[in-house]
Amino acid sequence: MEVKRKMSLGASLFLLAAGAILTFAVEAEVSGIDVNVVGIILMVIGAIGLLFSLVYMSRSRAASSRTVVREEEPRDGRVVREERRDVL
Repeated sequence: MEVKRKMSLGASLFLLAAGAILTFAVEAEVSGIDVNVVGIILMVIGAIGLLFSLVYMSRSRAASSRTVVREEEPRDGRVVREERRDVL
């Protein structure tokens, strides 16, 4: 069974927020690690994930719509056409 994993919108926003906190709010120094660079890397990964999430959502929304057409002929002879587009 193949499992496809994708970064969700919430995870992307979390990475953006965590990266911003590390970059702009934390002034601690850790030996061997530059906290500002780690924050920038997290923000870049979060931004890329956010873009992919938005593109995926817009494509899935466009692919999941349907149009329902109903035609009736009432007693007075006029044809009534009703068209409805549902977004699933």
